[in-house]
Amino acid sequence: MEKILVIDDNEEIRKQLKWGLGKEYSVLLAGNGREALDLFKRYHPRVVALDLGLPPIDNGTGEGFRCLDEMLKDAPATKVIVITGNDQRENAMKAIQMGAYDFYHKPIALKELLVIIARAFYLYNIEAENRRLHISLDEKATELGGMVGQCPEMLKIFSTIRKIASSDISVLVIGESGTGKELVARAVHSISLRKDSPFVPINCGAIPENLLESELFGHEKGAFTGAHLQVQGKVEYAHKGTIFLDEIGELPANLQVKLLRFLQEKTIQRVGGREDVPVDARIIAATNVDIQKAIQEGRFREDLFYRIGVLIVHLPPLRKRGDDILFLSNLFLRRFSDEFRKRIRGFSPSSIRLLESYEWPGNVRELENRIQRAVIMSEYSVIEPHDLGFTEKSSSPKMAYPELTNLREARDRVERDMAIAAIEKHEGNIARAAEDLGISRPTLYDIMKKHGLCSSAEMQ
Repeated sequence: MEKILVIDDNEEIRKQLKWGLGKEYSVLLAGNGREALDLFKRYHPRVVALDLGLPPIDNGTGEGFRCLDEMLKDAPATKVIVITGNDQRENAMKAIQMGAYDFYHKPIALKELLVIIARAFYLYNIEAENRRLHISLDEKATELGGMVGQCPEMLKIFSTIRKIASSDISVLVIGESGTGKELVARAVHSISLRKDSPFVPINCGAIPENLLESELFGHEKGAFTGAHLQVQGKVEYAHKGTIFLDEIGELPANLQVKLLRFLQEKTIQRVGGREDVPVDARIIAATNVDIQKAIQEGRFREDLFYRIGVLIVHLPPLRKRGDDILFLSNLFLRRFSDEFRKRIRGFSPSSIRLLESYEWPGNVRELENRIQRAVIMSEYSVIEPHDLGFTEKSSSPKMAYPELTNLREARDRVERDMAIAAIEKHEGNIARAAEDLGISRPTLYDIMKKHGLCSSAEMQ
């Protein structure tokens, strides 16, 4: 039998709840904070009913909030249902922001409270199963040089990286913006024989053309106005290591010639210099443009392409990585929740649907940014679509029913669909669903009963 902890300083209420809940649950009773925390740590109940007004503070909520904070620190997944007076809405909302599952206003109607408690146990068990599955996925996932993935495409890429890392062949990484092309380059470098030497990245599309040659190959003193000293370029600085040329498709034609010469002869000439400088550096390049099209249009040298693309790695866009979307979402959620010290336990069902169906034009970089934003913006323990910056169109109820024959039937269908959408949006939290719909909690329960949603709400 599932255990539930009831914390209330009123002995009559404790007896009432002991009698009312005893058929369904094993009920633990506490009349103050010390007793409550002792029972909580001893029995680890999954659901707690907490009255905020606990002694020794008369008519105060400090001890109740302290209990809530301690319990959620010890077991963040616990579903705490806060019980308050009708005039304590502000305290109830503060408790929700701290991580409480739901709130309930006195006087207690046992049937309503039983529905909330049943839903709390159901959600706890669902989340526990999800955590178990995520642990299983974590064990199956592969991590390499900061890259993480478990889909077949990424596992093939990890295998390719391991095969080519020990050689010095040039590698071209092709993929959309934000897919992690630099991470591939860093991963290759991190397990190569050059790992103890510099990894030098340079974005060929971010540096003005008149400065790019000097940035890549360096310059001699007096080579141009302002060149007061001899300066090494990025290629020379990467001696014995790896240079990563991002957006190589943007490289000007004259520098393509100079880069080709370096690849062929392993020497460079600084701007304004005449001496050949030997450099031993591995080249890994990346681009998000269609290189074959650029070659046909004369914007990229074919002979350079064959030099830099001895091996080509095609990175899949995030939308084609299947379960990696949710896997990475949860990875970023844990990271940013720890970083910003937020108690966020996961994503709402509607958020999960949007994460899975969104096209992700910005790929992994966009996903990471949206999760970071959501953790910062969220005021509750579950990430909702608006936290992610989405407009939740997919969960809006349909308002047109061409097969209906009369207005009453249409009204009933709209009422039912809106109730389902609100309950689903708030993961069964009846108080927040009712608030979203602009009605009272008893009214929402009446609607649920009318349409036979009580049992389905518990099972969704």
